[in-house]
Amino acid sequence: MYKDLFVNTYGVPDLTFESGKGVYLYDNTGKKYLDFVAGIAVNSLGYSNEGFKNALKNQIDKLMHVSNLYQHQIGVTAAEKLKKYSGMDRVFICNSGTEAVEAAIKFARIYGKEKLGKEKFEIISAKNSFHGRTLGALTLTGQAKYQAPFVPLLPGVRHCEYNDITSLKKAITANTCAVILELMQCEGGMIEADYDYIHDVRKLCDELKILLIIDEVQTGVGRSGYLYSYQKYNLKPDIVTTAKGLGGGFPLGATLVTKKVATAITPGTHGSTFGGNLLASTAIDYVLTEVVENGILTNVKQMSKYLFEKLNQIESNLLKNIRGYGLLVGVELTIDSAIIIEKCLEKGLLIARAGTNTFRLVPPLVIKKEDVDQAIAILSEVLATYEKGDN
Repeated sequence: MYKDLFVNTYGVPDLTFESGKGVYLYDNTGKKYLDFVAGIAVNSLGYSNEGFKNALKNQIDKLMHVSNLYQHQIGVTAAEKLKKYSGMDRVFICNSGTEAVEAAIKFARIYGKEKLGKEKFEIISAKNSFHGRTLGALTLTGQAKYQAPFVPLLPGVRHCEYNDITSLKKAITANTCAVILELMQCEGGMIEADYDYIHDVRKLCDELKILLIIDEVQTGVGRSGYLYSYQKYNLKPDIVTTAKGLGGGFPLGATLVTKKVATAITPGTHGSTFGGNLLASTAIDYVLTEVVENGILTNVKQMSKYLFEKLNQIESNLLKNIRGYGLLVGVELTIDSAIIIEKCLEKGLLIARAGTNTFRLVPPLVIKKEDVDQAIAILSEVLATYEKGDN
C-alpha cells in the first residue's frame, strides 16, 4: 500500500507506528520499541509530553496562522528566547533545516555583495558534509552520492577537506564570502570537528573578513549538553542554522545571525509564508524553556557520560570505534552497519545509519539510565549473536 501511494524517496521497512510515550514507540501490532533515533534527532522531549501537547492545543484554540505580514506575541517571545540563549542577535524562522541553510546561503551572499564587494559570492563547504536536500543545500553537501542525479548544481560553491586548515586556505579565493561547517558530520559518519581547527577557521574568517556559518541542524538544541555545539567550542559564528530538535517534533527551522549580518538584510530579500507561524513559535518557546531552564542540559551531560561508559564496556570484535559527545554518538563497526540496525529493530531498539559502517545513537534528551541499560543489553545481544554467526 505504501509504495503505491508515495514517491519512492525512502526505502522504509514494513513498519507502522501508531503511538508513543516517553522514549518508546508502539507499532500497529502493539509492539514496543525503545527509540534511539528520535525522528532523526528531532523529538528532543520524547513522545506525548503533556505540557508540550497542551501548549500547542491551547494555541490552536486561539490562532494558527496569520503570515509574516503581521506580528504576533508568541513569535516575539520565541525569538527573544532564541536570541538570549544562543547569543546571536537576529532570528529568521522557517519550516525546516534545509530552508534554514538556504536562508544562510542567501544571507551570506547578500552580506558579501553589500559589505565586501559584488564579486564576493562563493561559499566554502567541507567534503563529507551534509546540509540538506534542496538544490542550494545539496550543493553545499560534500558527498557526490547525494549530488550526482542533480548536476549541474549551484555555482559558487567549493569544497575542502574537513579538519584541515591548509585545505581550507587553498579553497578560499578572492570571491569567497563565507565558510560553512558542521561541528559534527553526522550523516558523514559522526566525525567531530577538532577544537583547534575550528578556532583556526574562526581566526582565518576574521582575518579575511568573511563569514563563518555553523550548521547546527542536527547538533543543536541541547544534544551536545549545551544549547548549541558552538557554545561547547567557545565559538561565536556569524550565522547559525538550526531545526530538528528546536521544534520537538513540530516542523520548523531557524537561521540566526549577528548584528553585522542583519544590517545587510532588507525587506523583500527573503521570506516564508508559513515560517514562524504561531504553532511553530509556540513549539520553540516550549522546547527552549524545557531544555535550558528545566534541567534537560544537565540530563544530557549525565546520560552522555553513562552511555559512553556502557558502550565502552561492550566486548565485541565488531566494534571498531565509539565517538561523539552529548547524545550525538557514533558507533563504528568492522562490518556494514545495516545488518546490526535491522537486528536491533527486530528486538525493539531503533538506531540509525551514519555512513556505511557506522550507526548513530541520538535518543530523546529525556532518556534515563534504565533506557540506556536496555539499549546496551539489546545491542550487546545483537553484536554477540552476529559475531558467533548465529544470524
